[in-house]
Amino acid sequence: MKISYNWLKQFIKIDWKSDETSALLTDLGLEVEVVEKYQSIKGGLEGIVVGHVLTCVQHPDADRLKITTVDLGLEHPLQIVCGAANVAAGQKVPVATIGTVLYDKDGEPFIIKKGKIRGQESYGMICAEDELGLGTSHDGIMVLDEALVPGTPASEVFNIENDEVFEIGLTPNRADAMSHLGTARDLRAGLLQRGQNVELITPSVSNFRVDMRTLKIDVNVEEPSLAPRYCGVTISGITISESPNWLQNRLKAIGITPKNNIVDITNYVLHELGQPLHAFDASKINGKIIVKTLPEGTKFVTLDDVERTLHQEDLMICDEKGPLCIAGVFGGKRSGITESTTSIFLESAYFNPVSVRKSAKRHQLSTDASFRFERGIDPSITAYALKRAALLIKEIAGGEITSDIVEIYQKKIDDFSVFLNFCNVSKIIGQEIPKDTIKKILVSLDIKVNSVSEAGLGLTIPAYRVDVQREIDVIEEILRVYGYNNINFSKKFNATVSNSPRTEDYKVQNSIAAQLNSQGYHEMMANSLTTAAYANLSSLLKEEHNVIILNPLSNDLSVMRQSLLFSGLEAIAYNINRKNSDLKLFEFGKSYHKFLNGYEEHKHLTLFITGNRNKETWTNNGQQSTDFFLLKGYVNGVLSRLGINKINNIPTQSDVFSEGAAIGYGHDTLVEMGVVKKTILKHFGIKQEIFYADFNWDLILKIVTGKIKYTEIPKYPEVRRDLALLIDKNITYDSIYNLAKQTEKTLLKDVNLFDVYEGKNLPEGKKSYALSFTIQDNTKTLTDAQIDKIMSKLQQSFENELGASLR
Repeated sequence: MKISYNWLKQFIKIDWKSDETSALLTDLGLEVEVVEKYQSIKGGLEGIVVGHVLTCVQHPDADRLKITTVDLGLEHPLQIVCGAANVAAGQKVPVATIGTVLYDKDGEPFIIKKGKIRGQESYGMICAEDELGLGTSHDGIMVLDEALVPGTPASEVFNIENDEVFEIGLTPNRADAMSHLGTARDLRAGLLQRGQNVELITPSVSNFRVDMRTLKIDVNVEEPSLAPRYCGVTISGITISESPNWLQNRLKAIGITPKNNIVDITNYVLHELGQPLHAFDASKINGKIIVKTLPEGTKFVTLDDVERTLHQEDLMICDEKGPLCIAGVFGGKRSGITESTTSIFLESAYFNPVSVRKSAKRHQLSTDASFRFERGIDPSITAYALKRAALLIKEIAGGEITSDIVEIYQKKIDDFSVFLNFCNVSKIIGQEIPKDTIKKILVSLDIKVNSVSEAGLGLTIPAYRVDVQREIDVIEEILRVYGYNNINFSKKFNATVSNSPRTEDYKVQNSIAAQLNSQGYHEMMANSLTTAAYANLSSLLKEEHNVIILNPLSNDLSVMRQSLLFSGLEAIAYNINRKNSDLKLFEFGKSYHKFLNGYEEHKHLTLFITGNRNKETWTNNGQQSTDFFLLKGYVNGVLSRLGINKINNIPTQSDVFSEGAAIGYGHDTLVEMGVVKKTILKHFGIKQEIFYADFNWDLILKIVTGKIKYTEIPKYPEVRRDLALLIDKNITYDSIYNLAKQTEKTLLKDVNLFDVYEGKNLPEGKKSYALSFTIQDNTKTLTDAQIDKIMSKLQQSFENELGASLR
């Protein structure tokens, strides 16, 4: 936000330097990021002086050039070659002396240097108005008043405004400070606290009166909850033209390009008082003004010539023929001000902040008006700002006020009531502030003290302070005006040493993230806000379980996500569309759910792999694609790193997989993994296979103890024995593994499947599994008899339970 220092001084008479004022504003919470110099004419006409043309003769070698001698108030006149047709002896002209910096039409600087033009020396330049930034004409040089004295600086001849502009990094909660008046209010409070007795000077509207009642436009507000206060007045007989220099300079200083006197005045009052206004061409209003919503799909052309499709919740300013303006956001082309406008209907209103924000986001519009309405403006100055603008229009554009102010204010917006406890002030701030100082600060902030007791103060907060509604907010206001730098630090240092468990979430998370990074994974962080439509992609997700955002930025960000899968697929689709199709991604994040017994958050770790395993090189021309077993290996690696061993394989309950598996811990599901269904991938435009794993991170944190367990390396050797089993095709390796572990629980250390064969020389419906069994006793060396006994027991179990036989 830009604040003009000259403009600010209209509200507060202050002679401080800009750096002192900017320091105070920053201390008050209005951080001044930079102070810029502004000049109504770029360069400030520095180096330009009044010259008196003494002689003017034709250039001997150029038909269009003349040689002049010009008195600049120096000891000797200077020779200047000039190409203007209207230059003549006896004229007083503006001269750019050697070393002067001028600016071209694109704002690029160039320096006036001594030179030779067609063999004749030239010691400066006689200027046209466009070369000085005083106009647009280049028909000839400027001819000045004959009474001017040669050598007089041009900056003294022309009314140049020099200003300093504060660029304030305004925080979103400070809606009250989004104007010069609001900034001046804060500055006054800061000055009073520092012993400077200043008053806030506001523009007077006591001269407002109706000249004649010849153009009344009635107003009907059908949606009072969306437009709690609406005011309007008509002004007739106006002339549309350029604004006067003082008004243009005010707007230019804060980065606004002047358009015409009516639009400039509404912008001026907006930045002066913080009240957005809108002017309608009264001749284009059919019947009365109606403030209402329109049916979904209604078409409306805005001032930028864009046809927009309205939403049924968009609040519109309409007449009896149709829409005129998106309330608080943007005007319509049909009722806009043009050069032929002679009468206007001037609107000043307080619109519902949520309604304006939703409309602005829906139509992707961000205007100075919507910026303020969204955050909450002062509902008490609606009529005052209207009168202020009407008087400026009469002064600048002529015309007469031709109606009484029409005001619709069905339910007054009340101020806020807060009780301030003195003990809480001292407790929060950490220092006792005198009660009289507290009351003085509050009064300087326009906070009314209704009652005083030993315990505290009963306060009324003005409605425009939408960010001060609680006791803690009031304490913050006291502290920022009192000054953070005035709070003393204790010389005593206290510290509490607390025992930190090894299993803190971030530590476990960092260790797994480091492992996955080393395996080629990239961490992603997706938005927790998503579209409600994703709940339809899985039967396990219910729309009624969505956590709905009350004021969403868009329909695509209207709910909290119930699953991390879909936000991950969005990221994968984004990468694939940009030719990055070999991906390994992981994310630590939360899912959000609304159940009958309240809201719940569940933390997850998700893995995604897709595309080729490795980049193509000259050594691996035959690319190998990622598959389920690669994903399973990564999953087992994570569990192994966490020291989670007592797991079991269970069927997956998720319907997002075409093929999948799950790993359980006790009666709970620890991980679900598999191949994502093609129907889901189609929704995201993904054509390649995606392998996905979802860890229950909350369960993992309960399981992981943080204690490091180790065992001594066995002194006695392990023994490996192999079996080739002929089994039915429907028998899984998992069933063989579990049966072997149940048969020999003590000495069987590992079972490994190292070969699978299906084909010739096997009976129909059969397959062959080649398995290795690792056997070891940590206390002694096993004998052949013990090993044979174990293998016989395993073989018998496979034959009896699975119908297996040796090949």
